[in-house]
Amino acid sequence: MPTATTTPALHLVARGTIPIDRARADEDVLIRQAMAILERRMRRVQDPQALTSPALAQRYLQLRLGTLEHEVFGVIWLDHRHRVLAIEELFRGTIDGATVHPREVVKQALTVNAGACLIFHNHPSGISEPSPSDRTLTQRLQDALSLIDVRVLDHLIVGETCTSLAERGML
Repeated sequence: MPTATTTPALHLVARGTIPIDRARADEDVLIRQAMAILERRMRRVQDPQALTSPALAQRYLQLRLGTLEHEVFGVIWLDHRHRVLAIEELFRGTIDGATVHPREVVKQALTVNAGACLIFHNHPSGISEPSPSDRTLTQRLQDALSLIDVRVLDHLIVGETCTSLAERGML
C-alpha cells in the first residue's frame, strides 16, 4: 500500500503492488505518440517518397523494437512504388532467437499484394551485428520471395543501433 511519504507513482495490482515510475510511464506515452506519427508518415499514400529514406524506417523500428526483451521478426510490406501497405510482426521468439518460416512470409506477401518489402528483427542483447544465421535467413527469404516477384530491399537489425544489411552490401 502506498503511504503518505511515498513519491507519486502508478500502481498495478498483480500478485501485489508493483510501483511504476511516473516519469517512465510518461515517456512510454511519448514513445507511443512518436511511433504513431512515424507510422502515419510512412503510410501516406499521397507521398511518393514515403519510404525512400532508410533512416525513417530505422527510426521507427528503433522506437518499436529497441527495448523489447524478446526477439521479434517482422516485415514492412511495400507496393511497387515503395509506399507502405502494412507493417507486421510475424514471429515472436525468446531472448536469443525467433523461428521464421519463409512459407508464412510468402503467404503474407501474397495476402497484402506486396511488390517489395523491408524485413526486420531485433536483438534483445542490444548488439545489432548480423549473425551468420541472419545472413542465411535473409538469403532464404530473398529466394522465396523472388519466386512471387517481391523484392527484399533491406534487412534491418535493431539493437542499441540499427544495422542495414543493404548498406553493408549483404543483399
